Amino acid sequence: MQLDNRAQTLLKALVERYIADGQPVGSRALAKISGLDLSPATIRNIMADLEELGLVGSPHTSAGRIPTPRGYRMFVDSLLTMKPIDESAVESRLQSGTSSHKIIASAAQVLSQLSKFAGVVLAPRRDSIFQQIEFLRLSEKRILLVIVAPNGDVQNRLLLTETDYTPSELVQAANYINQHYAGLPLDEVRFKLTEELHQLRDDITRLMQAALEAGSDAMHEGEEEVVISGEHNLLSVTDLASNMGSLRKMFDLFEQKTSLAALLDNSSKAHGVQIFIGGESKLVPLEEMSVVTAPYESNGRIIGTLGVIGPTRMAYERVIPIVEITARLLSNALSYP
Repeated sequence: MQLDNRAQTLLKALVERYIADGQPVGSRALAKISGLDLSPATIRNIMADLEELGLVGSPHTSAGRIPTPRGYRMFVDSLLTMKPIDESAVESRLQSGTSSHKIIASAAQVLSQLSKFAGVVLAPRRDSIFQQIEFLRLSEKRILLVIVAPNGDVQNRLLLTETDYTPSELVQAANYINQHYAGLPLDEVRFKLTEELHQLRDDITRLMQAALEAGSDAMHEGEEEVVISGEHNLLSVTDLASNMGSLRKMFDLFEQKTSLAALLDNSSKAHGVQIFIGGESKLVPLEEMSVVTAPYESNGRIIGTLGVIGPTRMAYERVIPIVEITARLLSNALSYP
């Protein structure tokens, strides 16, 4: 969508004023703040054009206009002027030299404290590397799976199978996995099995796949996938607090975490900062909320995503640099020389 310079200037001025005070912006106000030598009548005509394009809207109670999610999108993509932030403000708050869990938790707190909204971090999944597995036949079609990690940790899982395997078949399956795949993550082995086990019987392959899936779940059990800080900040945001339905949906999102984890996981597949305005993400379907995300790395490999959740009417020029810098500093803190 192409706008001429006057329309771009007026849209930018309108969005910035609305973000600042939350009130619909009238033509006379735009005439003063835009810096354009235009009459209020000319500005009203341009506003009518922007409204026809779906970039601004008119609340029923006011003659002024407010940006729509589509207007915010154009503003963020084409008109936004970033405000530099002091990197030391992030660095001083981010815990380093501690456990990765504490560093990640402090990153969520930093995002929350600096943005005044909710900070979220998708924690990296542990590598489900195993050293050895064993199958123990408990009874007909009931098998105990034993997984030993390189550090000596042991996880057990009960497998209910369709086939009654003999002890020798269980030893054969365990020996094959241990000889060919020990030291690899279980998730990776599951994919390799599909391609490489043509020479074994289908029922033995099914046993292995079931074991690896259960083992992977066991190794990841208890992980805190999404770390959230500062949800309470959103209670003081007028745009959200005035709508109980939106608040309920928002805290359901924080409680369940599933959609939030899916959004952050999808964001990790892209490079740099991503901005989801209103219901754009399909996973956070609230028109009153926006999500700003960025992936973070460890030694050059993307291992997670972090971001800020706040109202659509947020100061994007501040929040985007906060997210970007926090992602970079977290990557540095989690990387080793």
